[in-house]
Amino acid sequence: MKETAAPPAPSSVRVRIVGRSPYVAIALAWLIPGLGHYYLGRRRTAAAFAVIVVLTFVAGLSFQGRLYSIEQGQPLTILATFAVWGAGLLNIAARLFTENPGGSILSVTYEYGCAYLLTAGLMNLLLILDAWDIATGRKR
Repeated sequence: MKETAAPPAPSSVRVRIVGRSPYVAIALAWLIPGLGHYYLGRRRTAAAFAVIVVLTFVAGLSFQGRLYSIEQGQPLTILATFAVWGAGLLNIAARLFTENPGGSILSVTYEYGCAYLLTAGLMNLLLILDAWDIATGRKR
């Protein structure tokens, strides 16, 4: 008797979204939070992610948090700068249009603001990875 192989389990099948480049998805996801998911056809998810990241970033700015830049002799600022730049155009616009991108360390809410800005950037970096996984078929 000839044995036939069982079809792969549905969870192990990779289905790439046809006509959608993973590179375009991650570029859009970095530029504007949620736009990568919108590009991939996940409209509700995109809207929810956009609202969460934008509100977190705006809260960080309103709490007078710091938009980090790399500083000589301060190695942790490299990681913080990477995290804040994860917010894409939000970070660029904030640096251009805010009076004090370095935040106000004398503000009572300064630490909260820094935490919110870092969190918004890191959340968006995770969303970029999620968009990549969806576009390449690693995630449904």
